[in-house]
Amino acid sequence: MLIVDLRQLNSRQIEPLLADEAQHWRDELRWDYRSSLELIKKFVDAKSLAGCAALENNQAVGYAFYVIEEHKGLLGGLYVSPRYPQLEVAQKLLGLTLETLRAIPRIERIEAQLVPFGCPFDQALSEQGFRLYPRQFMLLEFGQPPENSEAAKARAEAPGTPGLSLERWDDRCFAPCARLIQLAYANHMDGEINDQYRSESGAMKFLKNIIILPGCGQFQAHASFVLRAPHSHELLGVVLTSAVAPGIGHTTQICVMPGYQGHGLGRRLIDATIAALRKRNFSALSLTVTSANQRAVHLYEDIGFQKIKTFTAGVWQPTGRDCVISGSGRAAGLLTPP
Repeated sequence: MLIVDLRQLNSRQIEPLLADEAQHWRDELRWDYRSSLELIKKFVDAKSLAGCAALENNQAVGYAFYVIEEHKGLLGGLYVSPRYPQLEVAQKLLGLTLETLRAIPRIERIEAQLVPFGCPFDQALSEQGFRLYPRQFMLLEFGQPPENSEAAKARAEAPGTPGLSLERWDDRCFAPCARLIQLAYANHMDGEINDQYRSESGAMKFLKNIIILPGCGQFQAHASFVLRAPHSHELLGVVLTSAVAPGIGHTTQICVMPGYQGHGLGRRLIDATIAALRKRNFSALSLTVTSANQRAVHLYEDIGFQKIKTFTAGVWQPTGRDCVISGSGRAAGLLTPP
């Protein structure tokens, strides 16, 4: 088995592997990942995809790629065919990719949220010095709507928060939503996983990625909502939704302002999303949540979401010694699906 730079390949060599990966996304997560993988093929043919691939008989059996975003590197993907020793190949691909990333000047952190198919990547990430944050991929099958919707109606006015206005997403919400995200995650574990949550400018980039770009599916404004107090421009809660396959929605973001959490606002937002998706004949809604965020996990379980896969987010930051020896290398950037 040979490990090569991705820029030495063409899309014909990697296409069977990507088709295999797309099948896993569809079968296990109900997610049509083909549009994201088409982008990968275009970047491969343009010789602009930074990463490496494992070859056997001149066909790719695994690949890893990354993107540079200012001060950090993002592991955009790591996939190894289940027909090969996945952990062994993943360790080699990850090791070479990280060796390149760590040699780039001014890289202060590397983030990874890798969904495994066949074997977990926890060991490979841990061996490379990543802090690990277990996460869950959860799915709610809608089934038949409940005959008695009195409970949902009662939640239309969450206890302790009378008068809040539930409104559909509007592009004028970008700036106040970025402020909400920064405040909601200021002392939250998810702010450790994704540092875009820590600043308004970072949150704005995150919002543009999930609303304007196709990396997280097609944004659904009709099923995305904000909560605000009367006569105020500030948002107290938001839920954003995309379509990731025909009839399948995915919650790309949900958060509530500190001080208003624990009063049923999150449930009210999810209820609104489910109702809007049902009207468009969607059949399911998925989301991801950090396992240690037990309050959120319990809320989703109470609504009816079920865990269908676990994966691990990881964060690496250099030690003092790493900062001294990391003095050479060149960055290569690309667009990448999340």
